[in-house]
Amino acid sequence: MEIQNELKAKDRLDLGFRDLLPLLIWISVGILTWLFMHGADHYLQMTPEALGKYYDQRWFLVAHITAGGGALVTGLVQFWPKLRQYSMKLHRYIGYVYLLAILVSSLSALVLASTTAYMVNWAYAFTLQVWASVWISSSFIAWYTAVKKQFKLHKEWMIRSYLVTVAFLISGYVYKIPYVQQLGSFEAVTVPLFWMGWALPLYTYEIVRSSFVKKRR
Repeated sequence: MEIQNELKAKDRLDLGFRDLLPLLIWISVGILTWLFMHGADHYLQMTPEALGKYYDQRWFLVAHITAGGGALVTGLVQFWPKLRQYSMKLHRYIGYVYLLAILVSSLSALVLASTTAYMVNWAYAFTLQVWASVWISSSFIAWYTAVKKQFKLHKEWMIRSYLVTVAFLISGYVYKIPYVQQLGSFEAVTVPLFWMGWALPLYTYEIVRSSFVKKRR
């Protein structure tokens, strides 16, 4: 009986052509996350010269970056249907890891946004505080709807949560574009860029979701 169950599980996990695109997306996000975090390696030196204004809050900075990277990688795999078919228990465990990573990273982000961010200016700090608050609240609702077994709402809020998560990469890579950096000072460019990073994807998702709801009616 156990052998039959194992065989059935293996059959459910067989990768097909339809799994190629999700797999490539997951690998791409993993590589982009690694490259982005690799650019922050100098913070691991833990010296005042390397950390600058972050030195007093260095452990919150490290926790924010590492946990944020973990959330980016673990969150995306949750949308793979075959994972749920293979094992709902594994799906839940990875979900807990994702939520824990967000909890650590977002709370650390709030600390940084309430301390070091003010060294840039008020608008910069406020932008990061709102971003972290949206991240925490959307992820909490995703968890709460799963607990209440409202799985349709859970999926929708997981998408919103991950869009806010991936904004970490979007805003970071967009700011590295030389043309963007030439548009103005750091604080003048990053404040609207951070808003755009999560607000625009969320707005686009709501438009797409609403159009699908209308078609079903």
